[in-house]
Amino acid sequence: GAFQKKGHSARILSPEEAERLAKDQVLVSEFKQLKLEKEAQKNWDLFYKRNSTNFFKDRHWTTREFQELRACREFADQKLTILEAGCGVGNCLFPLLEEDLNIFAYACDFSPRAVEYVKKNALYSTERCKVFQCDLTKDDLLENIPADSVDVVTLIFVLSAIHPDKMHLVLKNIYKVLKPGKCVLFRDYGLYDHAMLRFKSGSKLGENFYVRQDGTRSYFFTEEFLSQLFKAEGYEQVANEYVQRETVNKKEDLRVPRVFLQSKFQKP
Repeated sequence: GAFQKKGHSARILSPEEAERLAKDQVLVSEFKQLKLEKEAQKNWDLFYKRNSTNFFKDRHWTTREFQELRACREFADQKLTILEAGCGVGNCLFPLLEEDLNIFAYACDFSPRAVEYVKKNALYSTERCKVFQCDLTKDDLLENIPADSVDVVTLIFVLSAIHPDKMHLVLKNIYKVLKPGKCVLFRDYGLYDHAMLRFKSGSKLGENFYVRQDGTRSYFFTEEFLSQLFKAEGYEQVANEYVQRETVNKKEDLRVPRVFLQSKFQKP
């Protein structure tokens, strides 16, 4: 079972959780941090080598959570052009293409291996999508996508993997290809999500920023931080709120607090 609530209040920690987080103040050394930044692509490539296409479940919830994928049409069969920024192996991309025959999708990922998995998928068709390898912090999207041509950009569990100092570069890059009046749909880890509380001592890179054992990194967003980030690049906020879920494992009597940030920002 699970229950879900949305709103602008961050999750409140238990006294034990608060104490544990307060104690964990030692940061990973600067030398190791630079190495992680330099090897970010390699670490994600190894992640996909180990997990192949089996790690993430296909995301059939995308159109349910983001009605905009339908609502941004002016008429029923209008062809939409979308960009999935950080597509992984296509867990979001392929369910969308199956569900909606009037979509053309651009999709890109940091990991060359992930891009290869997308191209090998039986559902991949160059008539319906164009996939390419791209470091969103430095490779210009205009090399693959015309300016002001995209109706919707999805940024789902992507920004959290990028160093906070470079996140603005991703938003700047996306801005160039998005049509005026159209939106970025965002979903990612929120502050005090269960995953953040599980990091062991010695994993902290900075405020709300951690490294996993495999070298991949994860940032946990506050509503305020995300809002400032988008607004600084010229976007207007349409929606921005925490989604709090409590997943209950009855067998083991475990309650797992999941916190995500779900948002929508528009290019004026």
